[in-house]
Parts: sequence; structure tokens; C-alpha cells
Amino acid sequence: MTDDPDHHASAGHIALVGAGPGDPDLLTLRAVDRLRAADVVLYDDLGSAGALVHAREDAELISVGKRAGQHAPKQAEVSRLMVAYARLGKRVVRLKSGDPAIFSRADEEITAAREAGVAIEMVPGVTSATAAAAHLGTALTKRLVARRVQFITAHEVTGGLPDDLDLAALADPAATTCVFMGKATFPALADKLFAHGLSPDTPAAVVESLGSDPRTMIGTVTTIATRLRENPPAGACMILYGAALAGVVNDTSPAATHATAPHGEEWTAGPRLEP
Repeated sequence: MTDDPDHHASAGHIALVGAGPGDPDLLTLRAVDRLRAADVVLYDDLGSAGALVHAREDAELISVGKRAGQHAPKQAEVSRLMVAYARLGKRVVRLKSGDPAIFSRADEEITAAREAGVAIEMVPGVTSATAAAAHLGTALTKRLVARRVQFITAHEVTGGLPDDLDLAALADPAATTCVFMGKATFPALADKLFAHGLSPDTPAAVVESLGSDPRTMIGTVTTIATRLRENPPAGACMILYGAALAGVVNDTSPAATHATAPHGEEWTAGPRLEP
């Protein structure tokens, strides 16, 4: 970009597009349509590679992803860029991993666009919570067992466990709890949950790298917390726990094939539903 887009004021359009967990097969038709039409794509690093193949060859692709321990644009700068390009009359896609409505700071970007008088829409994506459940071959809800699903982020801006979590609700085994960004903090969270009455034997699972080469660890909250503390996987993880996971933990079918992870802990490539 050669000009400062803040000096222009023509009408553009912004689409906050959910890239899903990283598998391009899980993109919505609307997401593909917006990517094909985009002049500029501001994308997160996580989960975006597969989606970017749908961008035009002449589209400007700008990485604005946030990775722990690495330099990345501040949210205010991402919002400024997004609005500035739209003011140039560009069709802008802000490509976000998972679903833009869940733990993605979409509210800040929507506010920035509206305050600037720029048209904005949100295109839903498959959240990693439901993608993880699909990979495991289980439902997040189960009649008479799990009537409630709760999504939490276990990672605050400083990198630690948030101190305002509703631990009583999170210790309810009748809810299926989906923990985003909890790879480093889940062991500490598990200790707090046990103190609030959650059984250490509550079924749990971790799915790593959902979009590329997904692998799982299956066990109890205790075993999952121990494994994450001692041998954390390298990829992004979705952690699920609750009574609804009992069927996955107890699955001994041939579909639950096993592989060895780099650190020696046992992983499974499924369970997967066989054709």
C-alpha cells in the first residue's frame, strides 16, 4: 500500500469471516464468497492457511495474527487498518480463526467500523469446540446427562488463568465445558475445579491441531491436567470435559486407533466415525 488510507473516505465494506478450525472443507459458502471478492485480507495466523487459497491472486494479504511470545499488531492497529482500507473503497475480509463471535475480539472491530461509519457484516465459522466434538465422534449435549454447554477462555491478556471465572459453574459435571486457549493454564484450573467439588475422574479430552493433523488425548481431568503440565503439545488445543465425554473415554472400538506423540504420551487419532 503506497498511500495512507486514513486520508481517503470512499465507501467500502468489511466482513468478519470465520475461518473455522483450519480445515478448508469446513468453510461456509458465504466465507468462500467473501474471500473471493476481497481486495484486502487481514488474517490470523492460526487456522487461516487453508482459507487463504480462496483469496484472489491480486488480493493484498496481511498477517495480523497474535502468537504468545511473538511480536504482533495491537488490536487497535488491526482495527485501524481494517477501517482505513474500507475507507479506500476496498472490500476487506478480516479472517479470524474459529467463529468470530467467540473469543476473537470481534466486538472491538465491530465498534471501530460502526464508529467510522463503515458497513460491516459477520460471517459465522465452525468453532473449534464443535469441531473437536465432531473429531471425537461425540455430542456436546446428551439427554438426561448434559443439558448445558459452556465456553470459557483460560488465557487472559497476561497469559495466566483469568481470576474472574465462575468456578462453581465450571465444576458442574452435568455441563460440557469447552476450554479455549487453556493448554498452559488447564493444570491450574483443574486444581481450582477440584477444590470446588469436581471429581478428578470427570471424563476429559484434548484435541490438538484441529485444522491440520488432529490428534487427541483422552482420559480424566486429572490425567489430562497431568499430561498438559508435564508434556504440553506444540499445537493449539481444545479441551473438553464433562459427563457427556464418558462415551469417548470408554470407547474401545477399532475406530479408536493409537499413535505415539513426540513426548511419549499416548495419543489417539480418533475416535472417528467410519464410512
